[in-house]
Amino acid sequence: MKVLLVNGSPHRKGCTWTALNEAAKTLNEEGIETEIFWIGIKPLAGCIACKTCAKKGRCVFDDTVNEFLDIAKDADGFIFGSPVHYASATGAMTSFMDRVFYTNMQAGRQVFSLKPAAAVVSARRAGTTATFDQLNKYFTISEMPVISSRYWNMVHGAAPEDVEKDLEGLQTVRILARNMAFFLKCKEAGLRAGVKLPMQEKTVFTNFIRD
Repeated sequence: MKVLLVNGSPHRKGCTWTALNEAAKTLNEEGIETEIFWIGIKPLAGCIACKTCAKKGRCVFDDTVNEFLDIAKDADGFIFGSPVHYASATGAMTSFMDRVFYTNMQAGRQVFSLKPAAAVVSARRAGTTATFDQLNKYFTISEMPVISSRYWNMVHGAAPEDVEKDLEGLQTVRILARNMAFFLKCKEAGLRAGVKLPMQEKTVFTNFIRD
């Protein structure tokens, strides 16, 4: 089993990476393979609603979004991490998430359905809960079981060495990782025992405006 961790920070090994790496180490201890995927620092355009993805199965902008989707299909779980910028995820991370999840839906890829997910956020001081809520919404619209911890998944610090001193934050991340490992093992055991995945219904779209 493998968990893919996404680093949405412009700093490859900054505060967000420090938290994700703590989760990765704990998952490894539980026998789960991990990979940390960095979205990078190249500009990431927002979704332009062209729906090319519905026709070609890929985003019209060929960048880390398509790169991520190509490897995400083989992952069993996901942890998405972002620093806090003005009480929300970074602009690049928001564009990344919008396009990843929209492309997945429009292309019918089924990359995320019933795979566990979690968000981890880092901040110097505040804005963490708003960012946490923002990221979780991508999971709950995609049939992804949301894995929780003993507290909201956040770490604090202006530099990696500060985060390393946030003992409660790092403990929260470790508990999250163990809970995800437990869920993955339970899911695998259930499938082996013959428990079937839920029946999939055809999506119904209903507009609020009526003629």
